[in-house]
Parts: sequence; structure tokens; C-alpha cells
Amino acid sequence: MSFSIWHWAIVLLLIGVPVFFAVRSAAKPSQNPATLAGFGGWLMLLAIGQTLSPLRTIAELANSVEGYQQLVTLPNGALAAYGEVALNLAFLALQLVVLVSMLRRSHRFPQLFLFQWFAIPLVFILDTIWISSILGVSVNQALAGDALVAPIASFVVTGIWAAYLHRSIRVRNTFTRTNVSAQIASAS
Repeated sequence: MSFSIWHWAIVLLLIGVPVFFAVRSAAKPSQNPATLAGFGGWLMLLAIGQTLSPLRTIAELANSVEGYQQLVTLPNGALAAYGEVALNLAFLALQLVVLVSMLRRSHRFPQLFLFQWFAIPLVFILDTIWISSILGVSVNQALAGDALVAPIASFVVTGIWAAYLHRSIRVRNTFTRTNVSAQIASAS
């Protein structure tokens, strides 16, 4: 499958524009650490990625429909397909929870992002075990081709962002909001 000029243009926009803004913000003179807050600098790249991640999961589910239709024809195939879809939907729900906490600037966002990072290999391992056991195939057959490449790459990239979240002053200054019930209790 080759990329057309439009695919490359989309890739350039999705990667090039955030990189441009990150480089531009990094070129600014250093500011007072106390004033570093909000979605800027490298945090903007993370915010873009976190916003796009549920869309990517939905696209992967949509691209798998044909595979699920073929899987359903096998013995226990429907159970295997439903289980895999359920795992992916659970991961999508986690991505949406993390996204909402990010947009609300919740103090829990860095911790939730860490949970999302740990969920990447967990979902992959559970999916592999599920497919292998339900269909009665070996793990090697379930991991045919380059099935490990995308989860490993996603885990590594998300791990870099998780490290950034736990070291960044901007992140500490941005994600400070607590839940409403705690604010009401402290006001009384």
C-alpha cells in the first residue's frame, strides 16, 4: 500500500504543525517558572496527541470491521470478536476519561495518563490471550506478522510523555484543579 500525496499532506499537517509550534515556543526566552502554565510548549503537543488518540482508536476499530466479519465465521469467532471489541471499547473509554481530565485541567490528569500508559500493554496482552484461548490457537499464531510493532511503539512514545508529565513545571502549574465536591467542602 503506497501513500498518495494527500496522505503525506495529512501526515505533514498532523506532525509538522505541532512540531512547528513546539519549536517556536522552545525558542522563546526562558520565563519565570511560576508563570509557566496552560497548554503551551511541549504540553501543547501532548494535548494534541491525547485529543487525537480516541479518534485513532475509533479508526482502528472501523478498519477492523472486515477482519471481525471474517473472524465471526470461525468456531467461537463471534465470542473472540466481541471480546476484542469490548477490550478496545474499554480502552477507548479510558482515553476519553483521560482526555476530559486533561481538558478540565484536573490534578488527576498525570496519574490517569500513567494508567493509560500501563493499559497499552495490558490491553494487548489480554487481547492476545483472549484470541489465543477462545480460538484455540498458539500465541505465536495470534501474533502473526508485525502485530507487536504498533503496541511497542505506542508504549514507548506514551512512556516518554508520561516521564514529561511527571517532570514538567508547566504540567505541575497547569493541572491544579480538584473536583467540585472537594472545593465545596473546603469552602465550608
